[in-house]
Amino acid sequence: MFWLSHHHPDEYNRTYVLAGVRVCARCLGTYPVLAGVFLALFALKAPLQWEWDVPVVLGLTLPALVDWAVGRFRPASGSNAVRTLTGILLGVGLGRSLYVHVQRPLPAVLLAQALLVTGVAVPVILATYRRPRPE
Repeated sequence: MFWLSHHHPDEYNRTYVLAGVRVCARCLGTYPVLAGVFLALFALKAPLQWEWDVPVVLGLTLPALVDWAVGRFRPASGSNAVRTLTGILLGVGLGRSLYVHVQRPLPAVLLAQALLVTGVAVPVILATYRRPRPE
């Protein structure tokens, strides 16, 4: 089931098996926390702008990006506990930026987050794209 685990068989070390289904370790941290933060911010009627939004959201996003990038260059490195933890941090950052975005489209916090992700992901993907996959 691809939507629960977007990993190829040679990357199954990056997944948990829950009820017989493989689930991405980072996504398991990211999506439930994203949903929880998003809903909590609405329930609390959180402000749409905090002066520390951009640095905090970028700081919460960066660990997942770094861990992902290291994993692209060294596929056997890392642990699922770290992936899940960085996913939780990412979920908090994404929850905040999404909360603001749905009320004021394309806020600075979301644009900064998108630039950071793109600035890291594109060079890493290009550098590792042609790497042969183990069989």
